[in-house]
Amino acid sequence: MKTLITVIEKTEYSLSYNRDIYSQSQVLELPVENIIYNSAEARENTVFFCITGSKADGHNFAVSAYEKGVRIFVCERVLPLADDAVQIVVEDSRISLALMSANFFGHPEKKLKIIGVTGTKGKSSVCEMIYHIFSSVNRQIAVIGTIGIKFAGKTTQTENSTPESYILYKNFSEMSELGIEYVVMEVSSQAIYLKRVYGIEFDAAVVTNIYEDHIGPSEHPNFEHYKSCKKEILSHTKYAFINADDLYADEFSSHTSCEIRKYGINKPAYITAENIENFKAGNLFGISFDCICRDRPTCVTLPVPGKFSVYNALAAISVCKYFGIGVFDSAYALKTVSIKGRFEIVPTSLTEVTCIIDYAHNGKSLMHVLETIRQYEPCRIICVFGSVGGRTKMRRREMALAAEVLADVCIITGDNPDNEPVSEIIEDIAEHISPEKCFKIPDRAEAIRCALEMAESGDFILFAGKGHEDYQLINGKKIFFSEKETIRNTAQYISEHEHTTIT
Repeated sequence: MKTLITVIEKTEYSLSYNRDIYSQSQVLELPVENIIYNSAEARENTVFFCITGSKADGHNFAVSAYEKGVRIFVCERVLPLADDAVQIVVEDSRISLALMSANFFGHPEKKLKIIGVTGTKGKSSVCEMIYHIFSSVNRQIAVIGTIGIKFAGKTTQTENSTPESYILYKNFSEMSELGIEYVVMEVSSQAIYLKRVYGIEFDAAVVTNIYEDHIGPSEHPNFEHYKSCKKEILSHTKYAFINADDLYADEFSSHTSCEIRKYGINKPAYITAENIENFKAGNLFGISFDCICRDRPTCVTLPVPGKFSVYNALAAISVCKYFGIGVFDSAYALKTVSIKGRFEIVPTSLTEVTCIIDYAHNGKSLMHVLETIRQYEPCRIICVFGSVGGRTKMRRREMALAAEVLADVCIITGDNPDNEPVSEIIEDIAEHISPEKCFKIPDRAEAIRCALEMAESGDFILFAGKGHEDYQLINGKKIFFSEKETIRNTAQYISEHEHTTIT
């Protein structure tokens, strides 16, 4: 079992404790069995971190943690606790959580080569592509992101794309013990803002693209703050890969002194793409292109269509080349890459209707997916989507405008409304869509039924927002909901019964 002096090493703090009960040496030798920041996990020999979040302040749960046996607290102010409580007062509990977690687990991050992927769009796809390529050449790699934490044949779901620092270091420890050599992970702007990746020095970092997103009361106060958080990763990496075609490529490049290698399509870059073509083969939709590196072309075929997929592949190929995996080997591996919930075709009994699920949950993502569908010349595009509760109305407006321009029918429904009424979210979206093409159906399962029933031969239905998720977040609770299963089961029911058109 660790002792407190080991856990607080190289951390700036002041100690508050009753000197009639403890000497300083006794305090420093207190046993530490685990680190926690949720009072529900409180027990003896744990250190409780008082973390301030957007919805709750951990300082308010210190008494509850004490009652369950906790005697060591990390806090940003001295709390009115009993005399036998030891308080480690710090300037920022989140920074201290990261530093002390690293200490507690023996700095496992130093035993791994860590690749960080940030940007507004494409983080999950780039991570999955890198993971797939490394695995194909028998490199031991783990992935951390929206789909969870995946290594050694198991996947663990997480609350956030980039988990809290404690969870990261805990998993880094398990990875290093199992012989994992590399980790590729999504690094969200919120994770940087909330110090979840504090103290991690990346071996390589990717900046996919930068758009105005995640700006609101519980996220970033403005776009400059959002960008500054994204830029932070460039101060903590040995090597950076930046999308040359992004509007902010030069701004980000000038922010760092690390070595930079650019990729892109339109502007000069180390790795580029030419002869880009979408294709369809049965139920397989994809894209092919020539990857040009040092004037040498390599044909790349991806089972995920869209120009955005080309950018994601170029980023992955660039990173893999840096780590010694040739472009040809990367291209060979990418033929079979599978990215759950990203332009994923759902085969159904309604064979003349194409059903697609995609994680697109902001304006740019939705626009790019709809533009890609348009290239396959559908009779109509029926777009089923909503927007997450508690987020900025700007995102709802942007999604609505994308659907208004590129979809023929819009069915607005629930998508993780959480504590916000679904009806209010729907109205925020609907005010930007022509009434004659807009249906408002709060229940997502009912919205899916409506879309499938109104679909005709040659139509494409895009179910946007849920992607890989298997739940609906309602009033703080995750309620199981599989969009894929619901689509299949509903289509089967419709095909077995009268096909009624909704008007």
